[in-house]
Amino acid sequence: MLQDFITANRTEIITRCRSKVGARALPEPTEWELEHGVPIFLDQLAENLRRHVSSSDAMRDTAASHGGELLRLGFTVGQVVHDYGDICQSVTELALERRVPITTAEFQVLNYCLDEAIADAVTEYGHQRDHRTSREQAERLGFITHEFRNALNTAALSFEVLRRGSVGVGGSTGAVLGRSLVRLRDLLSRLLTDVRLEAGIQSPERVPVAQFLGEIEVAAAMEAQTRSMQLTVVRGSGDVAVEADRQLLDSVVANLLQNAFKFTRPGGHVSLRSSADAERVLIEVEDECGGLPEGDANALFRPFEQRGGDRTGLGLGLAICHRGIEASGGVLHVRDLPGTGCVFTVDLPRSIAAVRPDASA
Repeated sequence: MLQDFITANRTEIITRCRSKVGARALPEPTEWELEHGVPIFLDQLAENLRRHVSSSDAMRDTAASHGGELLRLGFTVGQVVHDYGDICQSVTELALERRVPITTAEFQVLNYCLDEAIADAVTEYGHQRDHRTSREQAERLGFITHEFRNALNTAALSFEVLRRGSVGVGGSTGAVLGRSLVRLRDLLSRLLTDVRLEAGIQSPERVPVAQFLGEIEVAAAMEAQTRSMQLTVVRGSGDVAVEADRQLLDSVVANLLQNAFKFTRPGGHVSLRSSADAERVLIEVEDECGGLPEGDANALFRPFEQRGGDRTGLGLGLAICHRGIEASGGVLHVRDLPGTGCVFTVDLPRSIAAVRPDASA
């Protein structure tokens, strides 16, 4: 009988499911997925077949838990469905190889159990995904409101002091007002970039890198002077270009520079440079932050991640940078310089200028 076949070949079925998972373009199979989700489902499937029932509360609970866990691990809803499809294929393929007959009633129970499990897993997956999205949006709105309120309040107070005429614009109060206005500008720029990325709005164009870095240098030099830091800019060859949304690229590089100024030691040095080969263009921002904190450096690109001593800001800047570069077909890397600083690298495909036909030909 099918339930005895499943029980007797439990290990082989799990092994086959593992092989199928590994053959697909999925995240690496986890111990939870392979050692809990599939085995528990198989045991409950065999019990349902023994009792000639098509579903059970325990099976529904397991399927719901499986769907929620796969969401936490970063799987898509399609991968949740495939997970259960692998079980069905593994059982039926092995039964066919071993010439074990499956009765019509058993096959109906098998298919119904799988249908129910998929429905419960997908339902829980969707429920938890919607809950997570709603929570993340609320958190983001809360952070944004808090940051805008703080910067605006500081600017208003500084302006009020200056309006009374008791202090000069060129003093420390004027500097506070200036920093608050810059902060508001940066927040708005990042939020507009985030909105464009969410909406999928892009306008790719050929961007000459040397010219682009020259424009970035103007604002960056003023910020470096304000912070009493040194800025070095190496623009690279004049014929190097990338194909990208100029506004997104501008926001990404400006954000990386702001981050570098923010964490570089007082009186330190920030570098902006570009280099290229036949296929790739690299734009690098190097700072003197003292080196990255211990842990996974890629975690810096997660939303709301703040691991340095200065916790001002939303923790969204690097996450937006990462998404912005990916949207342009590139990659954003970070390299630690222990005890000194770090280097953020924007890696983009090089744009090859079209060759104009010879008019005299």
